[in-house]
Amino acid sequence: EYEGERNSKNERHGKGKALLPNGDIYDGYYSRGKRHGNGTYTFRNGARYNGEWHKGLKSGQGIFVYPDGSKYEGDWKHDLKHGYGIYNYPNGDLYEGTWKKGQRHGLGTYIYADTDTKFMGTWESGKMQGPGELVHPQHRFHGKWDKNLPHGPGVYTFDLKLMQHGSYVHMKNPDFDFVGESVGEEGAGDQLEEQEQTITKGIVPVWRVTKITKYDPQLLPPEPKPIPITDSKESIVEEEEPPLEEEEEEDKDKGGSAGELRMEEEKEEELMTEERPGEETLGADEDEKQEELINDNEINDIEEEQEEETEEILD
Repeated sequence: EYEGERNSKNERHGKGKALLPNGDIYDGYYSRGKRHGNGTYTFRNGARYNGEWHKGLKSGQGIFVYPDGSKYEGDWKHDLKHGYGIYNYPNGDLYEGTWKKGQRHGLGTYIYADTDTKFMGTWESGKMQGPGELVHPQHRFHGKWDKNLPHGPGVYTFDLKLMQHGSYVHMKNPDFDFVGESVGEEGAGDQLEEQEQTITKGIVPVWRVTKITKYDPQLLPPEPKPIPITDSKESIVEEEEPPLEEEEEEDKDKGGSAGELRMEEEKEEELMTEERPGEETLGADEDEKQEELINDNEINDIEEEQEEETEEILD
């Protein structure tokens, strides 16, 4: 059911409210039959999105509240979290940073509510990857991560007084019969978007100390840097449709409605066909003429050969 404005083509266009067959409700703006502009979409399960739309998809700034109490506020593109945003999880965890196609990607901070620790670093496709810093209440670790696990050389710092240098190596966990990636629930249950975090099972990072020194900031590993979020060529190039009013004005400037223009084009085609024969007819006539010329030449050749033979016989 729909109540609201429509355009000359009877499409939903402007402000309106719709009740969908599945029980969802949309209240906002439309353009050419699609949700476009600001609007609120309420799901029958209690979830709600309030924000910007583009050609029927969540795009721009928006807030999504999920049935489990989690909430995302930030940038959207093509119905996915894309850009900068903050996600509050139902267990109290929080992520603030950049997203790409629905996953944490780029520079971001994840705060663990139960341990009062936070990870600040780079993410790739939803995983901690590359340089980062794990901040605990009494100490910090500076190093690199590989698929959510610390890996390689790093430094622990304690109250800006001491530094413990070493390296993380990945060892097989004897408690597991296999080594691989297992999908587990994230700090929240982002059920609608199915945001899941991949955890490496059967592998444990083991810290091996090499030396202890006084605190020196120059000995710290490089700080994490933002990762540029690039879009595919198809998502960058989006042809904007001209406003409906401009289309109607252009039709009038060109000489009337679209129906009148089609009638004029049909008349021109009829005149062109009357003035000159079709290409198929011309091609057939030319082929017949060429065949006649070929037959005449063959006859002349045969007559000349017969005359030569009779002359030889006479001689």
